[in-house]
Amino acid sequence: MKPYPFTAVVGMPDLRLALVLSSISPAVGGVLVRGEKGTAKSTMVRALAVLLPSVDVVDGCRFSCDPAAPDPLCPDGPHAADAAAHRRPARLVELPVGAAEDRVVGSLNLEKALAEGVTDYQPGLLAAAHRGLLYVDEVNLLHDHLVDTLLDAAAMGRATVEREGVSVSHAARFVLIGTMNPEEGELRPQLLDRFGLTVEVASSRDPELRVEVVRRRLAYEADPDGFAAGYAEEDASLAADIEAAQRLLPAVKLPDDALRQIAEVCASFEVDGMRADIVTARTAVAHAAWAGRDEVTTDDIRVAARLALPHRRRRNPFDAPGISEEQLEQALEDAQPPSGPEDNGPEDNGPEDDGPGSGSAPPAESDQAPGEGAQQPQPGNGDGPGKQNTVGAGDTFRARVFRVKGTGEGERGRRSRAITDSGRTIGVQPPSVRDGRPHLVATVRAAAPHQRSRGRSGPGLKVRTQDLRFALREEREGNLVLFCVDASGSMGARTRMREVKTAVLSLLMDAYQRRDKVGLVTFRGDSAELALPPTISVDAAASRLEGLPTGGRTPLAEGLLEAERVLRVEAIRDPRRRPLLVVVTDGRATSGADAVARSQAAAGLLAGVTAIVMDCESGRMRLGLAGELAGHLGAEHVPLADVAAESLASAVRARTGRAA
Repeated sequence: MKPYPFTAVVGMPDLRLALVLSSISPAVGGVLVRGEKGTAKSTMVRALAVLLPSVDVVDGCRFSCDPAAPDPLCPDGPHAADAAAHRRPARLVELPVGAAEDRVVGSLNLEKALAEGVTDYQPGLLAAAHRGLLYVDEVNLLHDHLVDTLLDAAAMGRATVEREGVSVSHAARFVLIGTMNPEEGELRPQLLDRFGLTVEVASSRDPELRVEVVRRRLAYEADPDGFAAGYAEEDASLAADIEAAQRLLPAVKLPDDALRQIAEVCASFEVDGMRADIVTARTAVAHAAWAGRDEVTTDDIRVAARLALPHRRRRNPFDAPGISEEQLEQALEDAQPPSGPEDNGPEDNGPEDDGPGSGSAPPAESDQAPGEGAQQPQPGNGDGPGKQNTVGAGDTFRARVFRVKGTGEGERGRRSRAITDSGRTIGVQPPSVRDGRPHLVATVRAAAPHQRSRGRSGPGLKVRTQDLRFALREEREGNLVLFCVDASGSMGARTRMREVKTAVLSLLMDAYQRRDKVGLVTFRGDSAELALPPTISVDAAASRLEGLPTGGRTPLAEGLLEAERVLRVEAIRDPRRRPLLVVVTDGRATSGADAVARSQAAAGLLAGVTAIVMDCESGRMRLGLAGELAGHLGAEHVPLADVAAESLASAVRARTGRAA
């Protein structure tokens, strides 16, 4: 089946231009495509591969060496100057979310290395993607260490495998493209920064455009070859334009005035580090080549900044990426050379006229955080069952680290101890375990006693499969942090609820940094509800919490029962991810008959779950009910004021001082 034609995709000019510029100059650093599901992100990326120029490769080279400039360190080399070669299309290599590290970077045969003293390296996906495209769908769901590996290879142009003293390196220059749905969780800021460009895509609300999208898709499914043939001429023309821009790229000049403009723009958005300046400069050069110019202009810088800066500007943890159009235009104007000609309007944008610098500018994105500046409803007394009040949160702080007891085997993260296939080596797996990375010393020890019986007479070891021993490795795992929040009238006092939301938001920020899954159960009136099913989107949890209303009685038992149900279901869906329950309450139970007894019975159902009771009770007359609830749950009792990491440090210093 023919792939969907690139030029047949309707709309999304920013994405189209970003992909084209990355194809012209892979040094830009690839593209991260952010958008909701069903917006043709994957369709456009796969269609791009057909447009890339074919490449010449050395015959028999598994690493796609260019016969005109072969890699001197190629594991299949060195290649002779007159080595036979052939021409093939550029590859699109797709990286599955669940891929192991060996599949990505390649693997070494330790048994052959010990027995024969040779390096037997089997190339991975990075080698296959050399001089082509590497596509990662749902990149935000990929393990962090694999994302680090991909981005390092994309930045350095090489992939290196080092294991047990053996090192192999090969060229790995490719266009890295990742797609993600922000609803399923964000990338960590340091990983987000490593992508050269980022584009936000969303489905159009224009009925005519939506009709055209459906019409083309149905036509493609009915006759893929015929549909592709209808766009073959347009695709071929676009491919020729990309190839012409690649040839022009080395000749494009970047004058000092343009460099100063780039620096002024990056400084005005307060980006961290220098990567933003470098990526913006490379993108501006690529855009100039795409437009057929031999020198970078203000229009090239304007387009480059729109693509390279949105994910790098300083922002709050739960704010969406974006830049202010007004701030960008002001920065460009301020950086104009005093004696230079004015350049206030966009110029020709090249053969396709698809970029953000052409035609009408995209709508300006606000720098204001979601909800910032909005007037919050003012709370009343919040005691009546029918009253609902909403209070915003204050400034977040660095929260204490709460961990799940014991050692797990869950997804990689940064919270609790876990046995994984990466991390630091803490021992050797039992001989019956045949998985993970080999342990060199243990393998040698297992094979050494049998060398005479195996007839060894020369250098090297005679190693059998049964001699292989595998390392026991410990790392941190991500957990399911389920918040069970009391939203009753007793919590509705303005100051108290603001403090509660601030503390929970701070814990959510901590969960985001530690790669946890989060969920939110709330209870008020006479019932409890699952406000947010377990998800890796901490942003969604923060949004639900910010708008949480309060009022009514306190159905504590219902809240605990709903939390138990959620944890039970999640244990079936994701059994390797251990839970951490955070109950946020003052401990009162006032809804229904025998409210206290039912709450104690519900707490008994959560025995064995690592839990924390965040005590929200305040004032001089305290009943201590949250402490009693912590006892029934077998949970740690944490007063609201002690959630901050600084509070714990102050307490430790105070105790140390008294002891001295």
